Amino acid sequence: MTASLEQLRRCHFAVDLGAARTRVYVKGAGLVVDQPSAAAVNTRTGALIAVGEFAEKMTGRTPDYIRVVRPVSGGTVVDIEMAQRMLRHLLGDKVRRALRRKPRLRAAACTPHDADPLAQRAAIETLVGLGARRVELVDTLIAAAVGCGLPVEQPEATMVMVCGAAATQVAVLSLGSIVTAERIAVGGEAVDHAIVQHLRHQHELVLPSQSVRPLQLALSGNGLTTHGPASTEIHGRDVATGLARSVQVDTAAVRDAIQTPLTAVLDGIGKVLRDCPPDLVADLADRGIMMVGGSALLPGFDQMLRQATGMPVHIAERPDVCAVQGLGTMLEGKIAPLELDPLAT
Repeated sequence: MTASLEQLRRCHFAVDLGAARTRVYVKGAGLVVDQPSAAAVNTRTGALIAVGEFAEKMTGRTPDYIRVVRPVSGGTVVDIEMAQRMLRHLLGDKVRRALRRKPRLRAAACTPHDADPLAQRAAIETLVGLGARRVELVDTLIAAAVGCGLPVEQPEATMVMVCGAAATQVAVLSLGSIVTAERIAVGGEAVDHAIVQHLRHQHELVLPSQSVRPLQLALSGNGLTTHGPASTEIHGRDVATGLARSVQVDTAAVRDAIQTPLTAVLDGIGKVLRDCPPDLVADLADRGIMMVGGSALLPGFDQMLRQATGMPVHIAERPDVCAVQGLGTMLEGKIAPLELDPLAT
């Protein structure tokens, strides 16, 4: 953890700038923002037209002079000015006025595991632009583990897997620190891309940008297993004619297309376990893997991991907000470090 628990207790609000959604936790008020990381801009005037859910709905449906941008990519701020404008609108005047009244406003932010100094600097500058006098950085893996209730401060192994939109992060934690971790550049967006490419090559069908998630949900609760439906109807545009067309898609073929990116995730889990001390691996055989992040809800993903690793796999109660809830828990002072009694001499 970059910041100590004592430093985090002094913070007034926390931000999780995820690739897909932005979440803000205000001390004493709880989670106040949970919106897509998207902003619609008028390219002629530079004016901000919409942010969050409304901007997300405008994706692919706007005239030429309106552009939907995503100031956060892969958990890293790529456009600091636009990220600040987006956060100001998402927070609203009431919350911003309340924060401005705080003396020496402090903020906390999640950063991906092994984020480079430029990415950390971009996160800090984004929050400084909102008025923060000091910004504390916390590893997303630790924040997510705290948010889903894992005993990270104990001398016992806990394994957390953060399934994000742009990347998947896997780590083994003990005594409040990361023992070994791996960041795999495969997330929910890679799964979406695999489905889109499969439909384009096999059925010559182009999907609307917002219809990939419904296709994944159409695979039912057993999506990545053979117990799901045999086929599902998909609407899209024909590659050759450009006309609207509906096709019956074999879900077994879609499962095969999804398996390719998910194999990289399994390889990452294997590498983390190989690098982990044997004593901690023995703990994990009983505790298993805790899945958090929006992509953890991909139907059947947990069953696939269970079969591949032979370990118990659990999905957090609210996997999409675990990271920001963990930051909030540390801000409110609800987690205490392990107290070690000095040995009597």
